[in-house]
Amino acid sequence: MNWRIPLSDIDFGPEEADAVQSVITSRWLTMGAITQEFEQAFAAYTGAHYALGVANATAALHMACLALGLGPGDEVIVPSLTFVATANAVRYVGATPIFADVCGTNNFNISPLSIENALSPRTRAIIVVHYAGYPVDMPRVLEIARRHDLLVIEDNAHGVGASLEARQLGTWGEIGCFSFFSNKNMTTGEGGMLTTDSPELFEKLRALRSHGMTTLTWDRHKGHAWSYDVTELGYNYRIDEIRAALGLAQLKKLERNNARRRALTGTYRVALQALTPEISLPFEQHPGTSSCHILPALLPPNWDRISVMEALKAQGIQTSIHYPPIHTFSAYQKPGRGADLPVTEEIASREITLPLYPAMKDEDVLSVVQALQTSLVRSL
Repeated sequence: MNWRIPLSDIDFGPEEADAVQSVITSRWLTMGAITQEFEQAFAAYTGAHYALGVANATAALHMACLALGLGPGDEVIVPSLTFVATANAVRYVGATPIFADVCGTNNFNISPLSIENALSPRTRAIIVVHYAGYPVDMPRVLEIARRHDLLVIEDNAHGVGASLEARQLGTWGEIGCFSFFSNKNMTTGEGGMLTTDSPELFEKLRALRSHGMTTLTWDRHKGHAWSYDVTELGYNYRIDEIRAALGLAQLKKLERNNARRRALTGTYRVALQALTPEISLPFEQHPGTSSCHILPALLPPNWDRISVMEALKAQGIQTSIHYPPIHTFSAYQKPGRGADLPVTEEIASREITLPLYPAMKDEDVLSVVQALQTSLVRSL
């Protein structure tokens, strides 16, 4: 369908085309000098000691669980209001995801109180998700982790460029996981990044990324090695030079584009309050600096969300839902602790995601809100 105003859009131009052409001209397509440059630039940008490019954020989450030694018999506390990959990664290593509730209708992030209530003697780790790029209360989460000797993984798929207390998201826990999927604030189509300050974890992650090998094709191409050992069971989770080149070009645009996303979010707040005060936007006056990855809104209780979305669709405006809660999926319908999530379920029944991307104009925002206003009337 040709949307008049799509849910998201990418900022690609001559810089990305030139970056890709440069890689093609070099004739080196697998991990090499461009990947290393991207990793170094990303580490410098985030303030992490180490960054490691990978195939996607799901691979990053899987590798994080592996590197931290999570496995059968372990429990990992995760939110249910997130993409399914967050919990799937826990199951990949044989551990059990335990779902915690979110804070409230003004804060869709995992609740520290619910984390505490979900603890058991088998709890080994917490995975936080910075929903829509708004910071989780990391000081409180880390305090819980310290008291109970737990590991912390940040699923920062939404939050590249976001910060709390002048510290970038993805650098608070043991390992940070980033996504460069096609709808993200910076994109390589597919792709992801891991960050850590631990040299031991970095070496572990680097081995896991490429079959547990001690040297890579690039090392042998440069004459630094002739052969290799395989020291552990690894995976093929490598990023390639084309995507790394795209990542370098996108990273240079990130600050500007995130600032535009924040400005558009502010425009939405004003317009929605003026025209559709029945609809609320979460994260008002939220601590830290958000990346404003998506624009989640809450419809009034008992309103017909699908009718609203269909009415917007008829006017050429794309919307979505973030997210159907993981604990409601068929694959997660097993009895267990941590499945009583009233706030998550309330939000999930009322949330609607509105268009947000840097190329939007202020008048586009007004068009969305005006269309939403008429759609709400039609759904009554």
